[in-house]
Amino acid sequence: MSTPRKVRIDKWLWAVRLYKTRSKASDACQSGRVKINDEVAKPAKTIEVGDTVQVRKKSIRYTYQVEKLIEKRVGAPIAVTCYTDLTPEEEKAKEKMRPQDSVFYAAGAYREKGKGRPTKKERRDLDDFTQA
Repeated sequence: MSTPRKVRIDKWLWAVRLYKTRSKASDACQSGRVKINDEVAKPAKTIEVGDTVQVRKKSIRYTYQVEKLIEKRVGAPIAVTCYTDLTPEEEKAKEKMRPQDSVFYAAGAYREKGKGRPTKKERRDLDDFTQA
């Protein structure tokens, strides 16, 4: 089996396990969340070894350099060898942040997991806070 010289970006993102399904990888490309060498990539755009791929998930921008081209989905240990992670440490730190530590967090809108539904009074207070 020979290795391909060019591969579609949506196939490669799925094959190296950056997205769970190929359709999710394709949707990310369609919505402009994937860039190849700083250019927005459509799902059919081909990549080559040495290209830089930027993937935006939530508010985090991951950066990878393509090391190997594959079209079929492989196991995680093999998938990791197909790219080099160039993501800056500041971006990786965002991943570990709790929601209430985020810049976009609205004070009072965060609810601890397992607290259940808000009471009627808590709901009114929350509504007053968000409308003020």
